[in-house]
Amino acid sequence: MTKSTANAPALNEIRDRILETASELFYHRGVRAVGVDLVVEQSGVAKTSLYRHFGSKDDLIAAFLEREDLDFWSTWDRVTERHTDDAMAELDAHFEWIGERVGRDNYRGCPQINTAAEFPEAGHPARKVAEAHMREMRRRLKVIAGALAVAAPDRLAGQLAVLINGAFVSMQVFEPGEATGLLRDAAHALIAAARS
Repeated sequence: MTKSTANAPALNEIRDRILETASELFYHRGVRAVGVDLVVEQSGVAKTSLYRHFGSKDDLIAAFLEREDLDFWSTWDRVTERHTDDAMAELDAHFEWIGERVGRDNYRGCPQINTAAEFPEAGHPARKVAEAHMREMRRRLKVIAGALAVAAPDRLAGQLAVLINGAFVSMQVFEPGEATGLLRDAAHALIAAARS
């Protein structure tokens, strides 16, 4: 085993610690409000270690969003796998976990939406990750809409995306436990209108 191979687990552990710390801080305090000095202090690593793993704060922000993306889509995929033959049941199941997510006491909104709002520059790495997330959601919703046999699947997918994103930013106005029902009722109304 070479020296660099032996150091790989330790380097990955340091990278993971930095990313975990930054993710917590970025999500709860906002990306612009958190400086690299705070990430370094809270993670207990040297600033040089942070920059060795993430070339800039922008790279760290993008890694945070990619991490959140992976979590979101892995949950989505697990739900999809359980409902391969029933698009309506799949959509309802997505609203179940999304409604549960937005109803959490510590929920502070969608990380992609929050971060995109902080970075209006189209070319910013974090904004690119956030926009890719939104495009992927619409693509996945269009697959479901197509299976629902509506006349305009892309239009319904857009409406469902607006509904979901609206839930992500409306968590303060939901009564405990009501988000799932509101999402389902609104989606069913949109689907009925798209079929008429």
